[in-house]
Amino acid sequence: MLSNAKQLLGKIRDLSLPETVRIMNVCGGHERSISMAGLRTALPQNIELIPGPGCPVCICPEEDIYQAIQIAIHENVVLVAFGDMLRVPVNVPKAAIRTLEQAKAAGADIRPIASPTEALKIAKANPEKKVVFFVAGFETTCAPVAAMLAEGIPENLLLLMSGRLTWPAVSMLLESDTPAFDALIAPGHVATIMGSEEWRFVVERHHIPAAVAGFTTESLLAATYSVLRQIIEKNVFLDNCYTEVVKPQGNLIAQQLLRSTLDIVDAPWRGIGIIPQSGLELTEKLAAHNARNHFPVYAEEARKKAGAMPPGCDCAKVVLGKIKPNQCRLFGEACVPRNPVGPCMVSDEGACRIWWASGVRQDGVEPLTIA
Repeated sequence: MLSNAKQLLGKIRDLSLPETVRIMNVCGGHERSISMAGLRTALPQNIELIPGPGCPVCICPEEDIYQAIQIAIHENVVLVAFGDMLRVPVNVPKAAIRTLEQAKAAGADIRPIASPTEALKIAKANPEKKVVFFVAGFETTCAPVAAMLAEGIPENLLLLMSGRLTWPAVSMLLESDTPAFDALIAPGHVATIMGSEEWRFVVERHHIPAAVAGFTTESLLAATYSVLRQIIEKNVFLDNCYTEVVKPQGNLIAQQLLRSTLDIVDAPWRGIGIIPQSGLELTEKLAAHNARNHFPVYAEEARKKAGAMPPGCDCAKVVLGKIKPNQCRLFGEACVPRNPVGPCMVSDEGACRIWWASGVRQDGVEPLTIA
């Protein structure tokens, strides 16, 4: 595989490329693989790899996190959430509780989990209490949640849904006046669930080269080589460079589970605003398990605004591919992993956290080659 990667890298270097080619990778896992393998320093300098909106922690609405914090503090519940969500700050005065982690330290019963099955076990073990599962994630996270719902859950298990679909964000970027990229590397894990064909709109509607990639250096280089060839040859198509797990139609069973338990709704993305038909919410038949119906008092309309990043934080621009992570005004100064200001520095799928972990410490410096 290493030999194949070297061969692909050689083929890319031999291409007669335009002056600059901007390739966006949607997935946070892709960005981590790219940075940890040092691909930015290995590829020709005129190839710009741009991290995109593929971190669910980064785009989770500020008002949803605030609501989760308030429920945990003021109600007699157990609140469970995926680990990264505990450290994401909301916009409140410094003296106030700003994260779920701080709420836990203040006495709230908040428990980090790694899978939906853990939420189910906690609910069954605590039948006398309401257990609120704060669900933030894309299709790959929401599919197992949908499976859990379809099988049936205890009466005391409530869900605070903050699920999102990936493709509407990319569609929004492409429909803007000045798209920030010339080609797209589509997310392999999402395509495993939803199918590679979901990304056909990129090539057919916008005439942008696209390739689905896995998470190895070889797969990422194969996708990069594919979209570069498409640009040079002016032959745009959808390529699947992750055929071992991604099929054209995806996982039909998982898709049916999603459709039967979750509705697609217009939804806010933190720092970006409402993206039509990009959110996942419990269906009406599951309304009894919707935490928003049980605790409506904590849903503050005033918090629903597009500019919900902390003051000075440029995470929204990073997510949209408008700036590099190290061009944020707070990167590496006020905002570091041990004390994150913005959500992109919290999760290991956040571009700022990935770049910091890859050795970036200042503006103008690309991630180092460390593997």
